[in-house]
Amino acid sequence: MSRRQPITIILARALNGAIGKDNDLPWHLPGDLKRFKAITMGGAMIMGRKTFESLPGLLPGRRHIVMTRSADWDAPGAEVVHSIDAALDIAGADPVFVIGGAQIFEMFEPIADRIELTEVIAEVEGDTFMPDLRTSENWDEVACEDRPAEGHNPAYRFITLDRVQP
Repeated sequence: MSRRQPITIILARALNGAIGKDNDLPWHLPGDLKRFKAITMGGAMIMGRKTFESLPGLLPGRRHIVMTRSADWDAPGAEVVHSIDAALDIAGADPVFVIGGAQIFEMFEPIADRIELTEVIAEVEGDTFMPDLRTSENWDEVACEDRPAEGHNPAYRFITLDRVQP
C-alpha cells in the first residue's frame, strides 16, 4: 500500500491497559484534551463508529472519517468508509490521526508512522484495553513529558513513539 500522508495514532492508556469504559474515557484530563486538539487540528481523524458516537459532537477544524462494517450507517459530518484503503484515500493529503477505538488502533498500528501516547499513571476500571506498544521492537520512544496530578485527576505523561526504520 503506498500512501502520501503520515499516519499518527493518538492514544490515552492507563497503566493497566484500559483505554475506555462504557464508550467513554475513564478519566478527565484537561491537559490531554488540549494536546489532542492541538495535534489533530486541520487533519483527518480516522475512527470507528463507537468512537464517533462517543464524541460530544463534531470537533471543529478536523475531518471525521468513520470506519464501520455497517453498509447503511450514516451521520451528518461523518465521511463513512469501510476499509483502511478507503479511509486513507478519502483523507487525501491531509495529515491522518487515528483516534480509536481498540480495533481501529490494531488495524492501523502496522502502518502507522508515529504514536502520540498519553500514559495515565493509574490503574483504572475499564472495558476496553490496549497492550503497551512500547514493548514492541517496532517503536522507539523519542519524547516524554511528565505531567503532575491535579486535584482528583491522576498524573500522566505524554510519550511520542516513532516507528523504527528498518
